[in-house]
Amino acid sequence: MTRIKHQRKLLLLLFLVGSWNLAVYAAQREKAPAQAPNTLTGQEKAQGWILLFDGKTFNGWRGLGYDRVPEAHWVIENGAIKKVPSKDVPLQKDGQPLEGGDLMTIDEFEDFELSFEWKISPAGNSGLKYNVSEEMSTANPPTHAALGFEYQILDDDKHPDAKNGPNRTAAALYDLIGPQNKKLKPVGEFNSARIVFIGKHGEHWLNGVKVLEFDVGTPLFDGLLAKSKYKDIAHFADKRKGHIVLQDHTDAAWYRNLKIRPVKR
Repeated sequence: MTRIKHQRKLLLLLFLVGSWNLAVYAAQREKAPAQAPNTLTGQEKAQGWILLFDGKTFNGWRGLGYDRVPEAHWVIENGAIKKVPSKDVPLQKDGQPLEGGDLMTIDEFEDFELSFEWKISPAGNSGLKYNVSEEMSTANPPTHAALGFEYQILDDDKHPDAKNGPNRTAAALYDLIGPQNKKLKPVGEFNSARIVFIGKHGEHWLNGVKVLEFDVGTPLFDGLLAKSKYKDIAHFADKRKGHIVLQDHTDAAWYRNLKIRPVKR
């Protein structure tokens, strides 16, 4: 009996020590400061990540087809780039709203991994586009709207476009491929997103989960393209060195923590 009691005491002691260690670890994690938005860690810098947005200015950005930012449609709010909803855009003297357009990076990128956070307004619709040729975009009306692959940003529950099929829902490759196994944050909260586009292979991620992938130029992709709204746009799906673009849609949307890692092949 003495031996059994001793074993029980030893097990109890081990349990208490383990619980204490877990409590200390949890407390340390709670005290550890979260990474500030729109910053890079030392590890990210070593891996080659580049900040696209500093959280304070539009440095590195301009309007597509402009030599400036259309600031009546785009503002910086609480460390995020905000698309001003159309109803709030200031009016000109003739009563017409000030002209807007998509917001794009000045730099172009060919093979890359892109990370960003986004949130959408209730019933809102927006998008982040990549593989964008400014020349091709401005040659096709409307002049200040980008033509490129689009990571769809949407309130799936309240925006009617979601009823047009999975390839119109949040995280879709817009009008081409719908996402799978996705978990969206509630509207008004930031979602984390990731796009991989290396060679002709692409991936969309949402909140840590890969929700779709594709390969440009395959029979499968060409078939999807032939059924899409882009089917009559020559060279739309050609792989290129292109801009990253935030869509000027009707609704309010917010973007932050935009960072990119160029990949050399």
